Amino acid sequence: MNATELNRILYEHHQWVQSEGKSGKCANLRRANLRDADLIGANLRDADLRGSSLPEKTFVMVGEDYFLQITNGECVRVGCQQHTVEQWRKFSRLEIAKMDGAKALKFYPRLLDIIDFYLGKGERPGWVKLTDEVEDGTI
Repeated sequence: MNATELNRILYEHHQWVQSEGKSGKCANLRRANLRDADLIGANLRDADLRGSSLPEKTFVMVGEDYFLQITNGECVRVGCQQHTVEQWRKFSRLEIAKMDGAKALKFYPRLLDIIDFYLGKGERPGWVKLTDEVEDGTI
């Protein structure tokens, strides 16, 4: 499947979704080779990725506020943002807020918990530690 064909299918699917099935066509990507497809911003919630060919040590999490993917223990994609684990652990409050406002700020501690679970405990910015302590009633 080339990019033109994929774009046509996605356009028709978008029409189908927007019209509640009255126009366009539901996308069927069975057997589609998406190896070189740019899926930035794609919502894969409820996607069935069985049989997909992903890099070794890849974790894909669905059911969170954002699509999450950890690849090779060093690269983390959250929605359309992709950064190294080290970068995610050091973002300022302002940098996170610029990504998706209050929703991102609320989700960020959860993201760090997920990274800790899959890759081991690590650093947290001071502003997150302070937020955690206030919510826990420690301070």
